[in-house]
Amino acid sequence: MILLAILIGTVAAGVGSVWLAALLGFAMMARFTQHMLSLAAGALMATAFMHLLPEAFESEASAHELFALLLAGLVFFFLLDKAELWHHGHEHRQEEHDHDAHHGHHHHHHEARSGGWTVLAGDSVHAFGDGILIASAFMADMRLGVIAALAVMAHEVPHHMGDLVVLRQTSSTTRAALIKVSLAGTVTALGGLVGYFLLTRLEDYLPYFLVAASSSFVYVALADLIPQLQKRVGLRATVAQIGWLLAGIGLVTFVSGLAHSSH
Repeated sequence: MILLAILIGTVAAGVGSVWLAALLGFAMMARFTQHMLSLAAGALMATAFMHLLPEAFESEASAHELFALLLAGLVFFFLLDKAELWHHGHEHRQEEHDHDAHHGHHHHHHEARSGGWTVLAGDSVHAFGDGILIASAFMADMRLGVIAALAVMAHEVPHHMGDLVVLRQTSSTTRAALIKVSLAGTVTALGGLVGYFLLTRLEDYLPYFLVAASSSFVYVALADLIPQLQKRVGLRATVAQIGWLLAGIGLVTFVSGLAHSSH
């Protein structure tokens, strides 16, 4: 039952986020991207601080070791970010696009092609890690797994919107770009399977997996999503950002409350 839930959750997060990104991308991309960034940031922080970390610290694991792992996780994801493996910088891609525009179509096509493979490689690594994190959440509690899967889906949507833009330049059709990114998203399910079979043998280490998941969520929210929201905008846009951020926190808090009341 747990394995089936992990597979459903990882496929929904990995592939569902791609299709939702495509849907929003074809609709009102600029407007909805900001809203999704705010919602995802709130959901990720709330999931980490109000559910994953409390679940880990309620175990018999040493608090000192868990905090040390949280710190190590943040540094680790920072290093992965520097290597452009965990989540690739969309600002850098845009700079490449602007630079290529001044150096002819052939050079632009070559850069776009290599950039497309970089996107797919980065997506696959990211998706595998997300699958393990979602599996660890499901192993701790079924509702916690659902929350983690939804949080992953929310923060992947803005990234996949940028990925589809890049892949559209290297693919013959929009459908081909969508299929490529979707296939990369299916690696989430592979990560979920590995996480499940790993944790069934290392059940005592579950609190450490939960802290690792928390460090990922906190890093993505504070280092990637929120900085994109700190641009100078008008009062109405600022209020909307805060509203969607609080909505993300409120949604996770509500589901978290349901989970605790059921125990």
